[in-house]
Amino acid sequence: MEAANCSLRVKRPLLDPRFEGYKLSLEPLPCYQLELDAAVAEVKLRDDQYTLEHMHAFGMYNYLHCDAWYQDSVYYIDNLGRIMNLTVMLDTALGKPREVFRLPTDLTTYDNRLCASIHFTSPTWVTLSDGTGRLYVIGTGNRGNSPEKWEIMFNEELGNPFIIIHSISLLEGEEHSVAMLLLRIEKEELDMKGSGFYVSLEWVTVSKKKEDSKKYEITKRRVLRGKSVPHYAAIEPNGNGVMIVSYKSFKFISVDQDLEESMDEDRSEKIKVEPLYYWQQTEDDLTVTVRLPENCAKEDIQIQFLPDNINIMLKEIQVLEGKLYSSIDHESSTWTIKENDSLEISLIKKNESLTWPELVVGDKQGELVRDPAQCAAIAERLMHLTSDELNPNPDKEKPPCNAQELEECDIFFEESSSLCRFDGNTLKTTHVVNLGSNQYLFSVTVDPKEMPCFCLRHDVDALLWQPHCSKQDDMWEHIATFNALGYVQASKRDKKFFACSPDYSYAALCECLRRVFIYRQPTPMSTVLYNRKEGRHVGQVAKQQVASLETNDPILGFQATNERLFVLTTRNLFLIKVNTEN
Repeated sequence: MEAANCSLRVKRPLLDPRFEGYKLSLEPLPCYQLELDAAVAEVKLRDDQYTLEHMHAFGMYNYLHCDAWYQDSVYYIDNLGRIMNLTVMLDTALGKPREVFRLPTDLTTYDNRLCASIHFTSPTWVTLSDGTGRLYVIGTGNRGNSPEKWEIMFNEELGNPFIIIHSISLLEGEEHSVAMLLLRIEKEELDMKGSGFYVSLEWVTVSKKKEDSKKYEITKRRVLRGKSVPHYAAIEPNGNGVMIVSYKSFKFISVDQDLEESMDEDRSEKIKVEPLYYWQQTEDDLTVTVRLPENCAKEDIQIQFLPDNINIMLKEIQVLEGKLYSSIDHESSTWTIKENDSLEISLIKKNESLTWPELVVGDKQGELVRDPAQCAAIAERLMHLTSDELNPNPDKEKPPCNAQELEECDIFFEESSSLCRFDGNTLKTTHVVNLGSNQYLFSVTVDPKEMPCFCLRHDVDALLWQPHCSKQDDMWEHIATFNALGYVQASKRDKKFFACSPDYSYAALCECLRRVFIYRQPTPMSTVLYNRKEGRHVGQVAKQQVASLETNDPILGFQATNERLFVLTTRNLFLIKVNTEN
């Protein structure tokens, strides 16, 4: 079954073409600071983790984890191996972060490790990686009750270190299972091109043994492989599929498949098939060369020339047939057998000086051979479009394009991202959306029972999309718009993390150090305000606020809830009260 090419349907009522921009508000934002007992367990990239993919996956890792099932409850892991929790009830009565679990292994003894990662699977289950390659599935009881008792239900060494990027809990009848996505960047010894690394996403399912109500074991392991770290990857709530947003496509490989076999398969795909024919052209004619089969005599060759068509038969086998790109003088066209057992066909163009991009419309079996003199002539004709000077002649009729006149927020990556949905049973791609210039911005969990939402740039705006795996024809719903935020975020050179509240009342981004920017949705004005230029009444205003943290430590984690922002640095946890109305 071929993958269906889909598109994202924008809801026009959620767009605001009259949006005028954000007004800087100087209203103070209440900010609370907590000093940590022990520093955050930050892992620096090693010298052998030098690629852009390592930086995306581990260098920009968010060390602060939000429990989507219990809002305003955040977790981090410190360098003593403790999972620390802060649950906020009242900002003015903040307690110290409390320990809820301690990793059994001493992480400081491992040289080859990644940042420890945690994902809140359900109200009572958590998946945890210690960064050394060991996976834990933990029963927490109801985390809304205090004190919590975290109990390890499954733990196993799964090879190379990984981070957990998503997990779900499945209950079918009496059988309980937990599925999770594990991300690794692994060395590809046989790859002589590119970075020498590949990205693997392992989809692991851990299920409860029927005979033992407490024992869990791995029941399924599937691996997706690609060349770029996915911006977004999540398992559907029913466990039937996976959705991935990435620059380079992923594909399933068998877990038992040897790396060398898969490399051979990749190589065989890349081996170029020899063209069926070669062709070249001048302003007046075209020459087509076809290799003749063995023992092919003159009487075995049948060629029919028509004004717009050609048909070539060799030994009663049709080699080439179809509509020519443009008309030919069929009566003057000829063919001859050359000494090297090849057939040379000469076609006279009706429309002289017309350059043909292809010989037969839609046919990809041939190869155009360009004459060096022809290439030089084309280059000379295009010379006016390029220049070593920045703008050599601004008054010229056709001034050259100057890329330096573009703003940074107008420039996108050359390679466009795609959103793919993979079926868990057939392991095939079922839906593909080419995102083009719709740059990925961030993801957020609006409803923990659903898949996480992802936010994409559309023109200058940022649009939030909620995946619905049950709706095959309309799988992604546009649920919110952050006006002009696509343009705003592109102008922030030092941005590190991006987030929005689950009720989409505001979006926020933080820089690597100190500064946090908050962009609120337009709200009605309490006073009368008029636009000076147009003289019309302004009913609502969107506010921008800036908070500066009193620290010089780098920001390691960033999470947004409806009420507040949490910012984690090496030694401090900051709370910024965003919703001050309550």
